[in-house]
Amino acid sequence: MVQNRLPEWLRRPMPAGGQFYDTSKTLSELKLETICTNACCPNRGECWKNGTATVLILGNICTRNCRFCSVAKGKPLPPDPTEPARVAQLAVKLNLKYLVITCVDRDDLPDGGAAHFRDVITETRKAVEGIRFEILTGDFRNTQEQALAILETALPFVFGHNIETVPSLYSKARPGGNYQLSLTLLKKAKDMLNCPTKSAMMLGLGEKDEEIEAVLSDLRAVNCDRVSIGQYLRPSKDSLEVVEYVHPDKFDFWAARAKQLGFTWVMSSPFTRSSYHAETETA
Repeated sequence: MVQNRLPEWLRRPMPAGGQFYDTSKTLSELKLETICTNACCPNRGECWKNGTATVLILGNICTRNCRFCSVAKGKPLPPDPTEPARVAQLAVKLNLKYLVITCVDRDDLPDGGAAHFRDVITETRKAVEGIRFEILTGDFRNTQEQALAILETALPFVFGHNIETVPSLYSKARPGGNYQLSLTLLKKAKDMLNCPTKSAMMLGLGEKDEEIEAVLSDLRAVNCDRVSIGQYLRPSKDSLEVVEYVHPDKFDFWAARAKQLGFTWVMSSPFTRSSYHAETETA
């Protein structure tokens, strides 16, 4: 059954305030994209008001067509060589201590965009001493080992790649993805980079409890350390409709279960997204 009416626990005030507008102005001046705007994130008001944002590199046109996402699909432009310096300026202007960097899928690039991730991290690290990084990548479909070897030169960081949903829903929600390929990437990242690894999944697309349990177990089987679990919200009229608005109590249940399974960092709530409060040491 499709759910149309938003429950009370998913209503948030419109973003406002001086810091929110300052963050917006800085991003605009530096001509930087964010996943906050491109994916219609419900946490944008809170995060920008706190002076932080998740940078979207490698353009805002994706080579995949995931039906849960509102990012534009098509043929992207070549990577912008000025982007690493502009991200570094953002970190300086916002006085960032922790920066989450994500990207569109770039199946058109031989390294899947790994070198650009490296360059953004390197340039920002030069500009802001002691800044920490979390990256959220695509699955590097045809070039996982090459991409990870490139990224190894930019350590340390938290390596994130989202499993997104349960395997039975991939053909519906993530037709360009591959569940096993995503697990393989997380395993290779742990083996090759020896850094904290992180994944995330959405609830509310029609998954069953036993499927969620299986995904969490699969993530732990590849030594994934951190997990985010949040409510899927339809970002555009062309996106998949919500099947269920999961009650906050159920998110608490999955948080407890994830900790039982051995995840060292867990965030599970209706508003949780991959980068939501990512800077916290524990969750």
